[in-house]
Amino acid sequence: MSLKILDTCVNCDVCEPVCPNQAISLGAVIYEIAPSRCTECVGHYDTPQCVEVCPVECIIVDSAHVESRETLLEKYHELTADRAEKPEPNNA
Repeated sequence: MSLKILDTCVNCDVCEPVCPNQAISLGAVIYEIAPSRCTECVGHYDTPQCVEVCPVECIIVDSAHVESRETLLEKYHELTADRAEKPEPNNA
C-alpha cells in the first residue's frame, strides 16, 4: 500500500527530504504523498522513513491504494530504473 498524510500534519518539513522516491511534496495545505511514487521505502529501507521521522505520527497506510510487497518492489525497480536512465545535470 501507499502511505498518506493526515490533516493533523503540522508541515514540519522533515518527511519530504527523507523520501528516497521523491513521493512527498507540499500540497495546498499539508504535505501529500503521490501513490504512484510511494513504495513504503521497499527496496531502500526496512521501514518507511517518513513514518520514522514524523513527530506527530500523521502518516498512515492508505487503504485506497492497496499494493502487495511484491508490487511495491516492482514499483521500486521501475522508479530506480528511470533514475538510472536519466543522467545527472552537469554542475560545472
